[in-house]
Order: sequence, then structure tokens, then C-alpha cells
Amino acid sequence: MPWTLERFYKTGGLHFLTWSCRGRLPLLGTGERRDLILKVIEQMRNRYRFGVVGYVVMPEHVHLLISEPLIGDISSVVRAVKLGFTRRVMTENPHFWQNRPEVGHPDSLINRHMWLKRFYDFNVWSQRKETEKLHYMHQNPVVRGLVERPEDWQWSSFQSYANGEPGIVRINDWSWLEERIRRSVS
Repeated sequence: MPWTLERFYKTGGLHFLTWSCRGRLPLLGTGERRDLILKVIEQMRNRYRFGVVGYVVMPEHVHLLISEPLIGDISSVVRAVKLGFTRRVMTENPHFWQNRPEVGHPDSLINRHMWLKRFYDFNVWSQRKETEKLHYMHQNPVVRGLVERPEDWQWSSFQSYANGEPGIVRINDWSWLEERIRRSVS
């Protein structure tokens, strides 16, 4: 990404976010890791007060379609999710980086980072783009050959839309926004 990257916040629109594991390594390659990052996303959704419209967690990257947070901004949300996940992984497995040939020498500090520093943020301005991004996320595991059908990948918001099944992350929960509106009217 260019160093002159401009991010547009406080627009009231949705943001399609993508961030990747360092070196595109499959550090989210297990169901337990994907569940863990979803738990962290849900925790940060409550802490920063934003709506999640859709998501998918892949073995080496994450996509989120979210509203702007009530507290902080998009950058602080992504930073908090990355840090929260990394801290939990390191707490559960302090020797995570040792004897990992795909990461390199365990004493190298640069190799101890789980995530690429930057993230991709696309402002979603229309219903058509929102639908396009949801379709893209839900089809991602199919396109990558991880599953045959989107409903077979349990680490996406597809089941919430297709069957109304609640997942780890609450989809389209706008109660915090309704609360804010009620307070401003009173």
C-alpha cells in the first residue's frame, strides 16, 4: 500500500476491511485459531460499539464489513483485534515462535509479529457494493478450494444470512446505535 494512503472516517458508511498474517502464513489455519479471532472480534465489537455486517476468516487473512465504531476509529478497531488475538495466542502458547521453520529464526524480532502492519480499508457507499462484498467474502473459501459450498465454511457470516443461525460474532446488531439515538432524543 502507498505511504500516502488516505482513510476516510466519520462518513457514516460501511468499511470493507482486510488484514493478513505476516508473510501470508496460515497462522489462522486451525479451527481453534479462527474461533479465537472471532471471539476477539465480538469482544471488540462490544467494546468499540460497531456493527458487523459480514465477515470471513481465512487461514491467512480476515475480511470484515463493519460500520464505523462509536468509540475510536477503524484503525483502533483493527489494532485492538490484532493485538487481542496475538496476546491470547502468546498467553496460551508462549513458545509459539520456536521451532517454526516457516517463520524463520525464533530470535528475530521481526518474525515475532503475527500480522502485516497495514490493512486494506474500502469505503462502501451503496447497497450494490455491500452485496458485492458480502458475496465476495462468503465465496472466498469456495474459490480457494477449502470447501465446496459457502455454507460448509463455519468461519463466515454466511450461516447467519442463510439460516439465521447465530455465530460467535453477532451480525447486524444495531442495539448500540439505537441506544445512542434514544439518548440524543431524550
